[in-house]
Amino acid sequence: MLPIERTIIPDVIKDQQIISLPKGATVREALQVMAERRIGAIPIVERGRLVGIFTERDVVFKVVAAGRGPAITTLIEVMTREPETLSPTDTVRDALDKMNAGHFRHLPVIAENRLVGIISVRDLYQSVVDQMSTDIILLAEGLLQG
Repeated sequence: MLPIERTIIPDVIKDQQIISLPKGATVREALQVMAERRIGAIPIVERGRLVGIFTERDVVFKVVAAGRGPAITTLIEVMTREPETLSPTDTVRDALDKMNAGHFRHLPVIAENRLVGIISVRDLYQSVVDQMSTDIILLAEGLLQG
């Protein structure tokens, strides 16, 4: 299988613990969670439904550059509403194409109207590298065996 043909779930992400916040949470709360978890984006969920995503870029462009106070600004004011999403059966190529077209680094993964994960460009990179390493080993073994 080519690295770009791998599916989002389970080939790239699996058993992911989803961390989300409600739209009424503050930017400061989101940044604390993002720093603790070492993540660059957090989905915003209300009543089990994805309503937005808050990313590092939102911090830069919609909070810092706009002079907003993180402790008093709520996520609904600065989140990206109704973000582009992927399905679990989308491929790495689908994800890369969507990320490239929209200049995204994170995309939520939705199955049956439910958030099941969030994928980053780093996840996709690691998936491609892992698959290429496996392919190289298999190719070498095949050459050695004649």
